[in-house]
Amino acid sequence: MPDTVSALGSPAERREGPAKVTGTARYAAEHTPEGCAYAWPVPATVARGRVTAVDDSAALALPGVVGVLTHENAPRLTDPDDAMLAVLQDARVPHRGWYVALVVADTLETAREAAAAVRISYAEEPHDVELRTDHPEAYVPQDEDGTSGEHLRGEADNAFAAAPVRVDALYRVPPLHNHPMEPHAATAVWQDGRLTVHDSSQGSSTVRDTLAALFELPKDRITVVSEHVGGGFGSKGTPRPHVVLAAMAARATGRPVKLVLPRRQLPTVVGHRSPTLQRVRLAAETDGTLISVVHEVTAHTSRIKEFMETGAAATRIVYPSPHSRTTHRVVPLDVPTPSWMRAPGEAPGMYALESAMDELAVALDLDPVELRLRNDTDTEPDSGKPFSSRHLAECLREGARRFGWSERDPRPRSHSEGAVLIGTGMAAATYPALASPSRASAHAHPDGSFEIRVNATDIGTGARTVLAQVAADALGVPLDRVRIEIGDSDLPSAPLAGGSSGTASWGWAVHAAGTELAENLEQRRGQPLPPEGVSASVDTKGTADADSDYSRHAFGAHFAEVGVDTVSGEVRVRRLLGVYAAGHILNPRTARSQFIGAMTMGLGMALTEGSTMDAAFGDFAECDLAAYHVPAHADVPAIEAYWIDEDDPHLNPMGSKGIGEIGIVGTAAAIGNAVRHATGVRLRELPLTPDRILSGGE
Repeated sequence: MPDTVSALGSPAERREGPAKVTGTARYAAEHTPEGCAYAWPVPATVARGRVTAVDDSAALALPGVVGVLTHENAPRLTDPDDAMLAVLQDARVPHRGWYVALVVADTLETAREAAAAVRISYAEEPHDVELRTDHPEAYVPQDEDGTSGEHLRGEADNAFAAAPVRVDALYRVPPLHNHPMEPHAATAVWQDGRLTVHDSSQGSSTVRDTLAALFELPKDRITVVSEHVGGGFGSKGTPRPHVVLAAMAARATGRPVKLVLPRRQLPTVVGHRSPTLQRVRLAAETDGTLISVVHEVTAHTSRIKEFMETGAAATRIVYPSPHSRTTHRVVPLDVPTPSWMRAPGEAPGMYALESAMDELAVALDLDPVELRLRNDTDTEPDSGKPFSSRHLAECLREGARRFGWSERDPRPRSHSEGAVLIGTGMAAATYPALASPSRASAHAHPDGSFEIRVNATDIGTGARTVLAQVAADALGVPLDRVRIEIGDSDLPSAPLAGGSSGTASWGWAVHAAGTELAENLEQRRGQPLPPEGVSASVDTKGTADADSDYSRHAFGAHFAEVGVDTVSGEVRVRRLLGVYAAGHILNPRTARSQFIGAMTMGLGMALTEGSTMDAAFGDFAECDLAAYHVPAHADVPAIEAYWIDEDDPHLNPMGSKGIGEIGIVGTAAAIGNAVRHATGVRLRELPLTPDRILSGGE
């Protein structure tokens, strides 16, 4: 059937769907140039120190080994802005798992065998990997981007002490790992001084720019292709060591080189969600009106690069109070560098805040939904800016209606089925509506077809489809007449897929290019197009990144029903429902998939996901999918996702907000609050595993 849907808001099918289900969609590791060699990295086995000797004789003696790169013979790089990319440049070992060698061989099996044969000697140094709030090296980071650091409003601590109703609690979220289905991979080829890389990345323009700086090459002599990407969740948001190593190895050996990181190495080299210790203090009047909000977050970072998990940032947005203090503190440790993971900051931060709000509702003997409604606001508490649109109250009411919240008995342990205690809980959600400058071009061909070119990246979200819809809508043509080219750094440059800003950023440029082309064609009405066609190109710099008089955020509400087995301690989520206010929904089919996927990830955060930093070895104990449990089909109930279609003229030409991350924000809190309702016991550390349930969180 011809694809003729064009209007935004239509449930167009994903364009790459047939290629993916038939196996013809090619990912980074599925490009194998003639003469391709294979690389396998060697990670450090000490938590801190220096390499004192490398014995690669046994590895080089194996048939088929092309070479072994170490800090002694690897190509030199310029100092990178991201210290994680300074691989094989010196003898230091800043954390366990840091790459100290790379083996290149004719086959993957030989490369792996040879990597195991490399012998590294170290001078070990004392290490510290323990995160604690009283760590002597903890500091408040500089607030350059307006989200980290400390924000003050009024006299929060004094107001808390004088308030009639108070909650003071500490919440713990462990290290979390992105674990996309497709591991990080790159295939690099040097030819005639030009570098071509197929990389599993959320933004090939960023990778190209980084490689150009590292290898001191003009950008136009590098092409990075990220045509299909099997997930990232933030871990592929910036270049990672694998792409640098592949390019180094290809240059050093003179052969194309393919490098696919083993999954067990991902937790230490591609970023992770930092563990957070969060103290939340809420003070309220007896009617539930908030007087003071204090949210203190302590997280770790590595000693080579600062990264702050800004868990208190959302607290500055959601609820008003005359007094507030939100503080971030970071502790540099001998650990791998943390990085972005789906809804960085908001996901763990709203777990703590929304759990504390539930505790406050219990202290007030007030319905949790009603408590949030009583603390709704039309303006952002910190800045005083009006929200461009805020339908949190509508999400709460609609979610409560669909969930049947009014039938809930608020008493804990009030409903059971044999040995299983049944409970319900809810939580609010928010995430910023962001956009960045992008370029795009639109071209009309004489045959009546149109071609849109923009270096967007589809990491599994359906970006190709939605951008085609944006273009068709701007051009006023059927969707099947629009072709989309994305995922190649030779295309008009575009920002990476991250921060739920991809469609807003790329779509803005695509809409502008389509609109300009439509105007050009209108002026040529009645005239045949030249053989080369007609084009329009735009750059939204200065527009998409212009300051706004409005605070722009998406909002949502989560509702959960759980069953807690009092014999096994197992928690089963029986129902999970979310309602969102995320601007104009451009494609209901792909949007629902995004919401449900994020809610599933939030379920994993609540019940199964978490890793442990081994204090003795300085490494994550759970480093593969056998030990780090992401939700599988059997873990996920029939999840429901709904939305309120907003008309917000202060966003972008499509009126859309990002939807990739709002679904994870608040999900863990809703489930945790449901567990408390079921059992009568408040657990404040994730994940809610059977051992914690049976021990009552002690």
